[in-house]
Amino acid sequence: MQRSTVHLVRHGEVHNPEGVLYGRLPEFHLSELGRRMADQMAGYFEQRREGGANIVLLVASPLTRAQETAQPVSEALGLPITTDERIIEAENRFEGMSRIKSRLRQPRYWPLLVNPFLPSWGEPYSQQVSRVLEGVQSARRAALALAGPGAGSAGGEAPPEAILVSHQLPIWVTRLAAEHRRLWHDPRQRECTLTSVTSLDFDGEAIRRVRYSEPCSDLLPGAANVPGA
Repeated sequence: MQRSTVHLVRHGEVHNPEGVLYGRLPEFHLSELGRRMADQMAGYFEQRREGGANIVLLVASPLTRAQETAQPVSEALGLPITTDERIIEAENRFEGMSRIKSRLRQPRYWPLLVNPFLPSWGEPYSQQVSRVLEGVQSARRAALALAGPGAGSAGGEAPPEAILVSHQLPIWVTRLAAEHRRLWHDPRQRECTLTSVTSLDFDGEAIRRVRYSEPCSDLLPGAANVPGA
């Protein structure tokens, strides 16, 4: 059975002085710190390749912050960036707003809060998992094809790896699903920091293990972090 790995990478810090919930809005670029994060994360994957990792595919969400995070990885590994809409940020009815907590006290927004388990204010968690896993499986198959016959098999070449640059909430609920945990959660408890790497190790089509790392942990203190839905 062929083994492979798909790394789900969250983008770097975004320039967002107004604290807007940017969601799928265009032209939210990485901050200076975010660019440093992207460069450092690229170095992390470059070191992995030098250590024998068979990284063959780079995919990113179409949103600016994901594309800019993927660019240093592309340059470091010599891989083109493939864009996949399936790993885009979650839809959110509060998109474009700032000071979200204060808005939740306004009665006109209360109908959006009727079902936090879905959630009622945005794209259902189950729908996010479905589309992201489709993108993950597509990347896994593409990586195996790029790596060639024998890659990932016992006694063959190192298992092929794909990098997918996405967003906090889609990555987190996909991890919850992979670990057979409930999708509803407290956003404050998400283990998915800026430029973190959530790795899905596969045996064939089945996820056999989930790993998590923070290549830019030294850059996280003080970083601006606006969670998604």
